[in-house]
Order: sequence, then structure tokens, then C-alpha cells
Amino acid sequence: MSNHGIINYPDAQAVQKQLDELIKKPIYSISPEALKNYETEYFDKKCAKSKAMIEEAKTIIPGGVQHNLAFNYPFPLVFTKAEGAYLYDIDGNKYYDFLQAGGPTVLGSNPPAVREKVIELLNDCGPSTGLFHEYEYKLGKKIAELIPNVDMFRMLGSGTEACMTAIRVARLATGKKKILKMGGAYHGWSDQLGYGIRVPGSKWTQATGVPLFCFRDTEEFFPGDLNDLERKLKANRLKGGTAAVMLEPVGPESGTRPVDKNFCKGVEQLCRKYGALLIFDEVVTAFRVSMSGAQGYFGCSPDLTVFGKVMAGGYPGAGGLGGKKEYMKYLGAGLDDTGKKIKKAFCGGTMSANPLSCIAGYTMLEEMEKADACYKAALMGDRLTAGLQEIIKKRNLPFVAFNQGSICHLETVGTLNFSINWKKPWGIPGVLDATSARKKEMTHMGAAYMAEGLVTLAGSRLYTSAAYTEEMIDDAVARFDKVFENIVCIEKK
Repeated sequence: MSNHGIINYPDAQAVQKQLDELIKKPIYSISPEALKNYETEYFDKKCAKSKAMIEEAKTIIPGGVQHNLAFNYPFPLVFTKAEGAYLYDIDGNKYYDFLQAGGPTVLGSNPPAVREKVIELLNDCGPSTGLFHEYEYKLGKKIAELIPNVDMFRMLGSGTEACMTAIRVARLATGKKKILKMGGAYHGWSDQLGYGIRVPGSKWTQATGVPLFCFRDTEEFFPGDLNDLERKLKANRLKGGTAAVMLEPVGPESGTRPVDKNFCKGVEQLCRKYGALLIFDEVVTAFRVSMSGAQGYFGCSPDLTVFGKVMAGGYPGAGGLGGKKEYMKYLGAGLDDTGKKIKKAFCGGTMSANPLSCIAGYTMLEEMEKADACYKAALMGDRLTAGLQEIIKKRNLPFVAFNQGSICHLETVGTLNFSINWKKPWGIPGVLDATSARKKEMTHMGAAYMAEGLVTLAGSRLYTSAAYTEEMIDDAVARFDKVFENIVCIEKK
């Protein structure tokens, strides 16, 4: 068994140079004529039931859907079946699933072994009792065995909740307030972590509806820049110190802006130097980058680790916080090992660690180990990326394809690779306008992929799973090529 889910780590500096060149160029996207044809011949004719249902749903649900990933152009599709590498919509159309529920289903969607254990549990005890269940312990023990720096684990309801809890634990453990997060990274949608999301340097501008005072103790550092991080750690010493540095270990937005392989080790050294806790947000990377997480792959020792969707094996109740015992004690109550009274971090969740979620998560991890899922998914990610790079070169397009194992990126407009320099504030509106224009074209590309039977995350990120075969990947690449046949320059510089 390989254990690791990255076979060849990308040259982050070379990839970033390509991405920087991409956003300097005019926008290339699906031609208006081809997009219109997809709308009329595919979406209107072959997705009529989806269209009707979404129109009805809009009368009850704002925008017609409950999840941000479902907001697709020209209208969201209604999916009724998930199986392995495939999704099926209400009209009976079949798709390759490169969304994978946002990343957690490394084994593939709805694996029978997990489903059978869930049904067995439902027959015996139901989804929740509000009391302790044996699989709470079994799941926690399994995670502690797999992840090298997790001595203890607390199940929560989502990755957002886990990020909130991690910050509270860090503040109690250090007695400090300031949080430094990697610019552009997404750590859920809590108030204070809405700072600096998607676009590095964007500060509070993307967190509409959040009062500015919520960001008083949150600051961002430029991704991949250890010098910038150290400058801010030094500055924070004059303001009471930094409680924690928080990052996505492969780079912001699941590595859309990749960082060097040695970057996380550098961050860890700076955290030790300045007395800040290191928090790894492994919502995507845990059990995808490797069965020991990104920390196992990079050889790092974070103090706290945030977990997300995979914790429940694709079922609801998907989040948790793990870490070293000396910090996780702040999620207990009463006295520590020395008899000293400790405060408990404020957190909760009626449905956290429900039996259904715990048995699903435990079984999923067991099955992933048996199947060597991380390695198999990574092989498919490498094959998909190589295929995309080949057709990009063949058609002489400015697009950039790269991957961190089974986390694959197909950047056609580079929306998330802009950054804002507040020393030149006149450039801020221009950057935000440029990202909006390019985001619109991402939705158009996503629609074209969907019409060719390819479900992606926002038209630019793709997750492979162990359910894929080489034949499936090659067929998927051919479908991407059909879309690339109709790419034109739609913006003249």
C-alpha cells in the first residue's frame, strides 16, 4: 500500500508563473454561439425536469438551491443518483462526477460497504440518540491512529464549526487573540474567517454582511511568502501576540494558488519561533493527499487539525477538530492532568457525532485503507491532468492544468489568481471587476462541461476518486476536448 495520494508534487513556482501569465492575457472562453447551442439543445431540451423543478424551488428557496456548489449556469440541475464515478440527474442524464461532493468521497460516491453499515445502524438505533455511541470512539481512535499529530479528536457538525472551535482553543491555550490566515484561503463562513477569502489581499471586501469589527483580530499573509508571514508575526508581538497561524497546506482554495513543498515546514518553524499554534485546515487534504493527511505527506507537526466532509464518509454531520493532547484538553471540562482547573472552549452541536455520521466515517476510512484509495485516485488525477495538458497544447490555448494528486485544477481564466496590493488602492476596483468578469466565464465553461457530461467544481477544480478507471479518464478528456473545440478570445486587450 502506497499511503500517499501525491505521486509527483508540482513545481509551485513554475505553475504560478503560468497562472500569472494567464491573467495578463485576454479572456478565452466558450464561444457565445456554442454556449447558446448548449443552452437550447442540451439544457432546455434534455434537462426540462430540472429546469421546471428549480423554477418551482425558487418560490421557496432563495436562488432555488441550498448549497453554493449547486448554483450552476444556466440553471441548477437536480441530481437523483450518485454511484462510484457517476452522477445522474432527474431527467436521466449521466455524468462523470469530478465534484465528488466537494472533495470527500475519495473512494467514490455512495460506496456499497458504507451504505450497508449505515442501513444496519438505522435498523438498530436510528440516526441519533443525543447520547454516546460506540462509533464515536471508534472513529476518533481511527483518526488518531492515521494522523500523526492527532492525540485526541472532537466530532463537530461541519468544517466551518471546526475552524471556529480551533481558533477558540488556540486563544485559550496561548492567552493571545490575533489570528493569521493565508490570504485567499477558505476556512468556512464564520464571521472572523471571512477575512481575505478567495483573493489574497482582499481583506473584508468579500465578506458582505459581516461588521468590520469582527475582523479586528484577524489578518492575512500572502500565500507562499514566509517573509510576509514573519513580518506580521513580529508586528503582532506589539499587539499581544499571535494565537495561531491557519492555512490550507497545499495552498489557498485547495491549492488553486499552489505553495512550495517545503512551505508548510517553514510556517511551522515560524510558529515555534513566535509562540503561535499551527492550525492545518485539512478539510480537503485529510485522507486525500494521504491517509496521514497533508501533515503526514509534508512531514509537519501542526498543533490542531481541522477535518471536514470525509469525517462522515459523505454523510451529514461532517466536521471535527483533532490535535495534540495539551491543546485538545480545552474541549474537555474541569481539571487537566496536573489537577489545574481549565476553561472549556465554547462549542456544541446537537447533531455532532451522531451514530450515523460516525459509523459512515469509520467505515469509509476502513474501506479506503483496504482499497489504497488515495494512491489510486492520485494515479487518475495524474492521468487526467496529463490528458488536459495535451489537449491544451494541441489547441494552442492559454489554459493551465496542474494537480496535487487527486486534486486537479483546470484554470481557463485564473479568477482566483489575482491579488490586491493595498499600497496601490486605485487598483482594488480594477482587480475586483476583473475577477467578476472572469468568474462569469468560469460559469459558462462549467455549463459547457456539464452539457458534455462532466460535473466540475465551478468549472475549474476537479477531484478524482478510486472509482475511476483509465478508460473513464480518457473518455472524460475527450469530452473536455469537445468543449475546447469551441474556445474563442472574447476579450480584446
